[in-house]
Amino acid sequence: MTSLPRPTTDLSADEARRIALRAQGFLGAPDRRSGVRGVLRHLGAVQLDTISVLARSHELIPYARLGAVGRQAVERAYWTDAHAFEYWSHAACVLPIEEWPHFAFRRRAYRARPHWGHELPEGVYDQVVKQLRAEGPLTATELGGAKKTSDWWDWSGTKVAVERALMYGEVVCVERRGWKRVYDLAERAVPAELLHDELDDAECLRRLVRLAGQSLGVGTRADIADYHRLKGEQVDAVIEGSGLVPVTVEGWAKPAWADPAALATPPRGRHRTTLLSPFDSLVWERARTERIFGFTHRLEAYVPKPKRVHGYFAMPVLAGGRLVGRVDPAREGRTLVARQITLDGARAVPSVAQALVEAASWVDCTDVRVERVDAPELREPLVLELARALA
Repeated sequence: MTSLPRPTTDLSADEARRIALRAQGFLGAPDRRSGVRGVLRHLGAVQLDTISVLARSHELIPYARLGAVGRQAVERAYWTDAHAFEYWSHAACVLPIEEWPHFAFRRRAYRARPHWGHELPEGVYDQVVKQLRAEGPLTATELGGAKKTSDWWDWSGTKVAVERALMYGEVVCVERRGWKRVYDLAERAVPAELLHDELDDAECLRRLVRLAGQSLGVGTRADIADYHRLKGEQVDAVIEGSGLVPVTVEGWAKPAWADPAALATPPRGRHRTTLLSPFDSLVWERARTERIFGFTHRLEAYVPKPKRVHGYFAMPVLAGGRLVGRVDPAREGRTLVARQITLDGARAVPSVAQALVEAASWVDCTDVRVERVDAPELREPLVLELARALA
């Protein structure tokens, strides 16, 4: 007997875009009562990165949704009272502590991994665990040194050991101090009721697929897999039992899945106008960003300077639920410098000016200077708009 096709919901491209914006916290009034921790739980993962221009990416994420939240408040929200841990999700990410059990599948995979990029000297792993047990939270430097030379990946045996222990789940990063990881034993840092790896792989994957669907609102198989960097076949194995429902989206070539709660009410409310970190989960997946917003997003920090098109840390500008331009920012004293700006026509000028002025205020800058606008005829209108906003 042939099974009947599953019923689906048909969404227009505009409905899908608005669902995605609401799911990511950019449509509707922000939940200020839950603050940064609420943003973290809503998104499920906040990416970390070494680059700091206006601020580090994990600070820019709540700023983009809540506005001028204090940067120290962001750090406290992540790291105090065991509310979060750092682990490998989409990349190195801050994750809500209650999701610790659901990364057991990845910890097991790391423990079973036959090959590593760094050799682990004999006895060093046990020594690192013993030292953490005796002395409490420590950085790699405090454990005995992070590097053998100044080369980025030339790790010392101590660094190799503690990072291996982090991947295995025996050690946890409990905070970032001056961008250095601070390590402690998982048995001390993770609440006892969450600590043990009792969930099987299918349960872990089902939960992460459901979380990805909730955080995206609507997405293809590739979108959902990318959110926590799962394999496509892992998504396929559990999506039927994840609670997500199949949908079709106008203009999307691939089948999609949606969070039922996202379909229950039409997305309405105020749109956020803001600069986005290039590592913001709204624009993580390039193909998805192009599909939803018609916007090509690429981080060029690691592209040789002569080959850059939009700049070192070009930040997309979100306004009215659309990506309307890019700003490559820098800071000189108390001046926010827009080294390069790309605008999606004259209509984007007021929004880009607003986003620049708000970002400048957040990082304690009192002035904004524009260096280059890709459409030269829009430079003067933008400068005049900035002057009005700063007055």
